[in-house]
Amino acid sequence: MSLDLLSSTSPSTKPWSHPAAYWGEMSRAVADLSGPVAVIHAGALRYNTLDLAVRSGGVPIRVATKSVRVREVIDAVLTLPGYRGLLAFTLAEALWLAADHDDIVMGYPTADRSAIAALAADDRAAQRVTIMVDDLAQLDLVDAVRAPAMRPEIRVAIDADASWRAPGLGHIGVLRSPVHEAAEVSALARSIAARPGFRLVGLMMYEAQIAGQGDNTGAGDAVIRWMQRRSAAELLERRAAIVTGLRDVAPLEFVNGGGTGSLEVTASDQSVTEVTAGSGLLAGHLFDGYRAFHPAPAAAFALDVVRKPAADVATVLGGGWIASGPALSSRQPRAVWPEDLRTAPREGAGEVQTPLRGEAARALAVGDRVWFRHAKSGELAERVDRYHVVGDGAVIAEAATYRGEGKAFL
Repeated sequence: MSLDLLSSTSPSTKPWSHPAAYWGEMSRAVADLSGPVAVIHAGALRYNTLDLAVRSGGVPIRVATKSVRVREVIDAVLTLPGYRGLLAFTLAEALWLAADHDDIVMGYPTADRSAIAALAADDRAAQRVTIMVDDLAQLDLVDAVRAPAMRPEIRVAIDADASWRAPGLGHIGVLRSPVHEAAEVSALARSIAARPGFRLVGLMMYEAQIAGQGDNTGAGDAVIRWMQRRSAAELLERRAAIVTGLRDVAPLEFVNGGGTGSLEVTASDQSVTEVTAGSGLLAGHLFDGYRAFHPAPAAAFALDVVRKPAADVATVLGGGWIASGPALSSRQPRAVWPEDLRTAPREGAGEVQTPLRGEAARALAVGDRVWFRHAKSGELAERVDRYHVVGDGAVIAEAATYRGEGKAFL
């Protein structure tokens, strides 16, 4: 059964605003399934897809596959107005998706020789997949795998650094591309254009310090908002200069920017032709801390209580599902229902089991369930074979994850 987000039933209200009813519906829908059980709420997913489209203001949204990792969901989102193309996270994944999709941009460079060889041997895939580069060494690697005369032309996009080099503060953002200034990007573009076997088609600039940094998390919000305003203003001018320089070298098909946390800002930049979003679809809890938007908790997982070491402690089977990034408590899964449960300081999110403390634990018995949200949107899919899609209080579909399809790209 394919997932149809426009025809799926959903109440006009926001049921996640009433946690007892929302998580109660989830619990009843999967009551007969053994845990761990992962769920996507169809109405919440539909709300998030439409909200992202509104926030982008008509600028097409490219779907970041790493933040979903479920083909059925990816396909369903791409049928909606406002969405176009994929941003893949490995070349092997891009080649796999290219069997069904014709517009795939790599979000990161690759050194996967086997995947490069497969791309170079497949005319159809070469027309559908754009690799990402920021260094001529990456082109050298492609040529070393297969010389230009022996392969189709490879589509190339440049990843330019969108971080902010703040006066007195230094580098603010992620350590990503080595090309930052317009002159550096233009020099790289000219070198790509001069190389046989490659065609420069696009530019990507991901402003992680804006898109991936919540500005409504508590302490430090004022500083973060100041930084984001200054960074956005700097990027507006620099990105325009970079695009102008690149268009003197090659007729770009796309200029990509942004992420879930910055859609409004990035889409308002006239030099950008498309934006990327992914995390806002399933909405890991890291995306709860933004002023500009409030995504619905579309994905969650439930673990079973298996023991009670104390009256106010319930231990669930499963744990250790930590998100990537800095090793902070924010990367732990968050117990969301029943409310007011917390992990033990010395055990955190656990390993095979996770003890949870709080008054709510007193009412939990062996066999009851606790609902969690993962910190990130796509990584939960690496833990489960499938999501059960819930709508109208029942499971209306099952959607296999990449893992469930036997794929492990990273």
